[in-house]
This record gives sequence, C-alpha cells and structure tokens, in this order.
Amino acid sequence: MIKQFDFYFDFGSLASYLAHTQLPKIQNETGAQAVMLPMLLGGVFQATGNASPMAVPAKGRYVFTDMKRFADDYGVPLVMNHHFPIITTTLMRGATALQMHDVANFQRYMDAIYHAIWVDGLNLNEPEVVGQVLTQAGLDAAALLAMANAQATKDKLKEVTLGAVERGVFGAPTFFVGDQMFWGQDRIEQVKKALRVQT
Repeated sequence: MIKQFDFYFDFGSLASYLAHTQLPKIQNETGAQAVMLPMLLGGVFQATGNASPMAVPAKGRYVFTDMKRFADDYGVPLVMNHHFPIITTTLMRGATALQMHDVANFQRYMDAIYHAIWVDGLNLNEPEVVGQVLTQAGLDAAALLAMANAQATKDKLKEVTLGAVERGVFGAPTFFVGDQMFWGQDRIEQVKKALRVQT
C-alpha cells in the first residue's frame, strides 16, 4: 500500500507556497504521495473565526520576514506581493477543475500560479493577468476558466473546504498523516517523521 498524506492549500497563503516548494522533497524522502486538496482559505477563516496574520500590520510585516528566512533556507525565491490580498476563488476553482478533468496539467497550473503570485508579484486579482499567466504556461486559459466556473467545480471546491473545516483545519497549509494534523509549512519535519513511522 502506497503511503499518502493530505495537503490542504490556498494560493493566497504564502506559507502554502513555501510548503508547495518542499513537497517533492517530502515525497522523495518518505516515499509518500501527496493528496492535493485545494480549499478556500477565506471560507475556512469564516467558518472558524480565524483571520490572516496580514490583518494585523505589525504581525504581517514580521510574518513576511519570517517566511523569507524559510525561503532562503529552502533556496527558493520569494517576494512580497504588493497586490495582496489576492482573491483566490477563481484560482482555486481552476485547480479543482484540473483535478476533475485534466490532471495531467494540474502541476503545471500549480507552479504557474504560485510563481506568478509569490515570485513575480503579479496582480492575479485582474482577470487579464490571470489569462496571460495561464497562456504563458501553455494552458488554454479560456477553456480552463470555463471549467473553473462550472457549477460542478464550485460544488466540489465547497465540499473540500467544508470537509477541511470538519477535520479541524483552520489555516493553510495543513497536512494530515492519517488522523494526525500538522498546520504550517514549519511543521514539515514533523510530517516527514510521522510518514516514516506510518505503516
């Protein structure tokens, strides 16, 4: 039986981006596969009473500094997106749509969106910018956005988001190894440890 771990994420979460960059390392070191679970972090916040650290200016400044330290340790690029917050509803629907209909392009989409937000610092609140990013990544922007706006896609994303809340998720990224929950990209070593002892 192949070992797996669940990974709940939202593109608007800087910590989700950092965790995303480390997923290949987790998988290579543990032999486990990530089950990717796009969710709406805003919906999770609303359901749990949580809020973005960016809502507190001093905390927001510190969090970016802290995350930049992690990025440097990981050897990955990171810029503060001055268009933050990015409303990620359509972007998360896009990820869900690809999982449902075109999984072969899922990783390419993930990489393109994360890079656009947290490396290029683009304003993905603008539909035309989103279209340009998708096209440059070799994706059919019009077809993808049509799939993203389908009712079945919206329903699936809502289902995953509600399921996350029911499991105790209150932020992103959140990992599950079996019933064990780990919140935050700074828990990666704990995730790997749990996967190594998983039977």
